[in-house]
Amino acid sequence: MSKIDSNIKKSHNERAKIRKLVRELRNSLTSEAQEKASQLLSINFFQHISLPKHARIGLYLHNDGELDTSQLIQALWLESHTVFVPIIHPFNPHNLLFQKYEKNSPMTSNRYAILEPKLNCTEVAPLASLDLLLMPLVAFDLNGNRLGMGGGYYDRTLAQHYQQQRSKPKLIGLAHDCQKVSCLPVEAWDIPLQSILTPTQFYQWCD
Repeated sequence: MSKIDSNIKKSHNERAKIRKLVRELRNSLTSEAQEKASQLLSINFFQHISLPKHARIGLYLHNDGELDTSQLIQALWLESHTVFVPIIHPFNPHNLLFQKYEKNSPMTSNRYAILEPKLNCTEVAPLASLDLLLMPLVAFDLNGNRLGMGGGYYDRTLAQHYQQQRSKPKLIGLAHDCQKVSCLPVEAWDIPLQSILTPTQFYQWCD
């Protein structure tokens, strides 16, 4: 094995170890702690994030111990903003689409048993039409590096966004405070986030 291959394997193993440990940590949170974090997230969001009127916001439906977004979604609806949630692309299954999500949206389970709206092409939004995209993550560090679940769905979906340096949507990571680590091993394809929001903190590195 070459030195480069060895370094790649080492980095991959370190990322897998961090991913496992942090997932276990966030899954150990009680339902009461999750509910409190959800409340604080909604409060912290509106304290730090300015939105245009009738904003279009991409936002995940929480799963696997992720920070609960349900109260934030309710608050956004009350403020007359439109929420779009990710669904797995039916023809390009390693990418995501973002579809309008409402209280009465018909739902289905995807291949990972995660709820998502049933595909309705008339309600799918081009990524660049969103004002803000709030992204899940497994771990982050104080340089804005994000470690995801390992499937690469957001990385592939956002590849063109990064390449063309589009101003919309603005990208913000969402995480529990306990998901912060001192330093993440970074791969060549990783692009740090500009902002990360937790229930108690707002980290911002550049505009």
